[in-house]
Amino acid sequence: MNPQALPDAEFLFRLAEAADRETLPRFRQSGVVDNKRAESFDPVTEADREAERAIRALIAATYPEHAILGEEHGAVGEGPLRWVIDPIDGTRAFISGIPVWGTLIGLLVEGRARLGIMSQPFTGERFWADGTASFRQDRTGRQRNAVRPTTRLEAATVFTTSPRLFQGALLDRFLAIEAAARLTRFGTDCYAFAMLAAGQVDLVVEAGLQPYDIVALVPIIEQAGGIVTTFDGGRPENGGHIVAAATPELHAEALRLIG
Repeated sequence: MNPQALPDAEFLFRLAEAADRETLPRFRQSGVVDNKRAESFDPVTEADREAERAIRALIAATYPEHAILGEEHGAVGEGPLRWVIDPIDGTRAFISGIPVWGTLIGLLVEGRARLGIMSQPFTGERFWADGTASFRQDRTGRQRNAVRPTTRLEAATVFTTSPRLFQGALLDRFLAIEAAARLTRFGTDCYAFAMLAAGQVDLVVEAGLQPYDIVALVPIIEQAGGIVTTFDGGRPENGGHIVAAATPELHAEALRLIG
């Protein structure tokens, strides 16, 4: 497909702004929190639902032929172009008042993640990929993203949301990575992937992701020079167990320990 036919970065910003108008006014406001699962705590808020509605409405008005998959409102449409939306990635952080959540909006082109944006309106940051390069913008201005040249796990900073996401033998493998790494930190959801693209983090390891957790982040990392795959080295767009690394060497070392 001709890349010139794809939406541009300005449209990604419009989508992010539509979501920001729904999420930011509700952040730290002690709104109602619903639980999506009877067997565990899987929170969803009015901000999640309304942000996704706003994103979907703008896509439908501008690109009615595009398909959409969202965490809160499901799938609609078919075709080679599909938007994948997580209105608030990190809802637990959102309801706890911690600004490491973000709105994720990605575009699949024939199943491959090509465009993506992560918006964090409270900190005033955006991370995005336009199909050719990866960028970030904060209060200091706009910069191009580039991963760090870290090739050895012993020199790497590693992130995961929580070690409790890993069970049994998988936990043992993650602990092997943690033991080998220079520094391991927890709990930042999509923010860790954004920091990898920005050259602040070297490796992110996650288990049990859904497509809407990762599609927007794939091009942001890949177009910054990084690598994102499943634990078996496959494409990450369908989610699952995911490794994102700054360099091929670091990625290979992580896969040897956890794959």
